[in-house]
Amino acid sequence: MKHLNKLLKKIAKRKILVIGDVMLDHYFWGDSNRISPEAPVPVVNVFNATDTVGGAANVANNIAALGADVEVIGAIGRDYNGDKLRSNLKDQGISFDERFILKDVKTITKTRVLVRNQQLCRLDHEDSPSSYRKLLEEPKRWKLLEAKIKKVDGIILSDYAKGVLSTPLIERLEKLARKHGKFIALDPKPSSGNLFYNLDIITPNRREAYELAEVNHDDNRVNLDEVCSRIWQKYAPKTLVITLGADGMLTSLQGKVKKIIPTAARQVYDVSGAGDTVIAALVLAMTSGASLDEATHFANAAAGVVVGKLGTATVSPDELTAYVNG
Repeated sequence: MKHLNKLLKKIAKRKILVIGDVMLDHYFWGDSNRISPEAPVPVVNVFNATDTVGGAANVANNIAALGADVEVIGAIGRDYNGDKLRSNLKDQGISFDERFILKDVKTITKTRVLVRNQQLCRLDHEDSPSSYRKLLEEPKRWKLLEAKIKKVDGIILSDYAKGVLSTPLIERLEKLARKHGKFIALDPKPSSGNLFYNLDIITPNRREAYELAEVNHDDNRVNLDEVCSRIWQKYAPKTLVITLGADGMLTSLQGKVKKIIPTAARQVYDVSGAGDTVIAALVLAMTSGASLDEATHFANAAAGVVVGKLGTATVSPDELTAYVNG
C-alpha cells in the first residue's frame, strides 16, 4: 500500500467523536473435563478473568490504537461494571465525559465463558432500550454534545440496537454535522429499526446490507448490485461499504457497485469486532484526505490484522506497517 506512513502521520492528528452503544466485554477463561452432577452441563474451572471495551467503545479503541485522538459518548451506568468500563477507557487513552453517566441504568455488559478458546455461553446484563435513549434527550447534554462536535474531524455513530441511537437523534446529528462541516458515518444495526439519510458513509456487513435492502439473505436470485441499488434508493448514503467477510469489501456510489476488494486476511481466527475496525479505519483515512480506494485498502488491511487475533482486538500503526510490508 503506497503512502502508508504518510497517511498514518495524518491520522495521528485527527480527532474523532464516537456516539453509540458502549459496552463492557467480560471474559471468563477456563477448562472443562467433567459434567455437573446437578444438571447436564459442563463444569468450567476458571483460571483467568479479563475485561475489555466493547460495542461503540471498541470502535473508539480501534481509533486510539491507530494513533488518533478519540472521545466516546454512550450510556454508562453508575455501577461496578460502569466503573470498570471507564477504567478500561482511560487505560486505552479514550476520553469519556462523566457528565454523560446515567445514574439509574445498568452498564451494558456481555460476559463470555470460554473453554479452550471456544465460547461456551454468553451472559448479558442490560436494561431496556428506552432506558439508554434518555442519555441524549436532555437539553444540557445536547448543548454539550454540539460543543464537542465543533472540535472534531469526524463523527462515528455505532448502533448495536441497545437504545442510545434513535431515528430522530440520527437525523439531528446529521444536520449538526452538516452545520459544522463534519464527516459523519454510521455502522448500522437494522434490528434497531433506526432510519437515516444522506450520511457520508455507512458500513453494514453482508447480512445487514440485505436487511437494509429488505431482501432475503438466502435468496440466490438477489445480487449485490440490487442490494446496493435498494440501499441507495432508501437511505442515499454518499458512500456505501459492505464488509463481505472472507470475500473482502465492496464499495458502492450512488447505488452502483464500484469495486470489490479481496480480503487482506492471511488467517482468520476471530471475526468479532472486525466491523468496528473497518469503520474506524475508513473514517480516519477519509478525514485525513485519502481517496475512497485508499481508505478501503487501508481499512481492509487493518481488518486483516484484527481477524488474526482472538476476541475484539485492535491494530497499531507498527502492526499495520509490518503486515502491509510483509
